[in-house]
Amino acid sequence: MKFGIIKSKIEKLFVESYSNNKFKDQFFVFEELILKNKNLKKIYYLYDELSQNKGLDKSLAENYINESVVIYENTINNVTKENWVELNEWLKSTITTNHYSDVDNLFSNNITLLEEKIKSKHSVIESLQQSPKNLVESHELPLNDLVNVANKTISDYLKTLNESDQLKVKNILKETDDKLQLKYEILKENVLEKLTELKVNETDSEIITKIVETTEKIQSENFDKITYLKLRELDKDL
Repeated sequence: MKFGIIKSKIEKLFVESYSNNKFKDQFFVFEELILKNKNLKKIYYLYDELSQNKGLDKSLAENYINESVVIYENTINNVTKENWVELNEWLKSTITTNHYSDVDNLFSNNITLLEEKIKSKHSVIESLQQSPKNLVESHELPLNDLVNVANKTISDYLKTLNESDQLKVKNILKETDDKLQLKYEILKENVLEKLTELKVNETDSEIITKIVETTEKIQSENFDKITYLKLRELDKDL
């Protein structure tokens, strides 16, 4: 089964589980099968990133794709047959269309699908060049309207940001909690991995102490929008 189908099924399963109050159960399985598997987590993240509008210029978008293909090829062969069996068993009753067929084609090595691969690459490049969705729309939203989306803590946090950063945050806040939580868990794992690498390569005892303190804080925190936003900024700085 192509990973685009797997990701599409996971997303549909989460939507359905969120509506019937089984989200926590399904997220537990997702965490065990995807987030705790370094290779599958990386592939899941690649599909996410290649499906977003990023406002890149054409040259940067092409380089982004080329780097993603290299990472994918170095990762996919490390996924075991058992990993695929577990995923298929979990998702076998979920039926949906493939929302990531272009990314699947992008990563395909099937020479008979070369024309489809070229078309899909062109499509992904165009998507990466587009401005992030809802950016203009969110610019028209007054800050007070965020009360309908976020709590007072987030509203206060926004007031500390410049206008450009406020626009980015407003876009994030418009996403559903379940989708943000998925992003948060993946982001959390990535940040913790980066901190571990920094600690291993650091010799300054004071900096090591700061890294340990930061790691412990991140591990102890639970998901909410503020935590997600702060973790997102930390990830950019690492």
